[in-house]
Amino acid sequence: MTRNTTRAASRRRSRTRGLSTGWAALLAAPLVLTACGTGVTGDQAASDASDASGDTVTVTNCGRELSFDTAPGSVVGLMPSQTELLLRLGVRDSMAGQAQTEVSALPEDVAGQADGIPVLSTDAPPAREDLLAVAPDLVAAPTEYEFTAEQGFASIEQLDENGAQAYVATGGCADRRNTAQVTDVLTDVTDLGAILRVPEEAERLVQDTEERLAAVEEAISGSEQPSVAQVYVEGNSLSAIGAGIEADIIRTAGGANVFDPDSPEFADFFAAQINPEEIVSRSPEAVVFGVSGPEHEEQTREYLRDTFPEVPAVENDLLVAIPASDLYPGALGNVDAVETIARELYPDAF
Repeated sequence: MTRNTTRAASRRRSRTRGLSTGWAALLAAPLVLTACGTGVTGDQAASDASDASGDTVTVTNCGRELSFDTAPGSVVGLMPSQTELLLRLGVRDSMAGQAQTEVSALPEDVAGQADGIPVLSTDAPPAREDLLAVAPDLVAAPTEYEFTAEQGFASIEQLDENGAQAYVATGGCADRRNTAQVTDVLTDVTDLGAILRVPEEAERLVQDTEERLAAVEEAISGSEQPSVAQVYVEGNSLSAIGAGIEADIIRTAGGANVFDPDSPEFADFFAAQINPEEIVSRSPEAVVFGVSGPEHEEQTREYLRDTFPEVPAVENDLLVAIPASDLYPGALGNVDAVETIARELYPDAF
């Protein structure tokens, strides 16, 4: 069974879990982070991993060089999206912990595999002592926020002092957060596949992801792009999404974002709080919004309908809800979001 068919239904059901805390943290935290390099796979990583298990695998991640003489045997996923990726790479027996488990639900086809993996935290990154207690040698996270010492989390340096290395999703590296792309997850799959000595599993995941993205591209090819505003609503607070992985999801799904990533308000961060007039003046044909669950989705729909009754997106009821967990850097759910949005924007193409 392919991940495409299995996860489409399970992601819809996963909206019953709360996500607003984690997404709000992503909106706020990266502003205080120091820029690091872009995460890319080392040239020899995949070939090294396919040789003897004792060979050293080296990758570059957020400007840091990570080297592993052997496959990590104590691995932690700091977000369900990273836990899912690790499970799909087939390293469940090497997992010493999972974190932020209530931020989003794992897809049904892998959720059972997580049973018995120690839960280090539920709605925020684990406390420093809780993470170090499981003695990890590899910790995978969506952003560098999960390693903010000022928040009480284990820093990358503290992990290193305790024999662990941190792998941050390529799109979550501080200096790439605003320019991240959907295909960055392919780098993460390949890197982690090399580090964990499971290159064949990684290649299967890469191929499946590439085929899904290619299918979307083919289906919408030659179609006129509808204008799209991507927003996040919390109460009466309205934020526009103009850059980052979130904006690339819109582009990949065939939408023309009404917010320009080169605009000053998105120079330092992928989101900006706006006045409703900004949406009215741009008159988008569709609105995409992240949600933390059914209640948040309904509240957002009500806000959009009440606030923008004459905007084409509302008039034509083209309001597309996406689980916030599918908008995190390094999430295989990024592809789910692309497929969902594309089908809504181009209903006759699928």
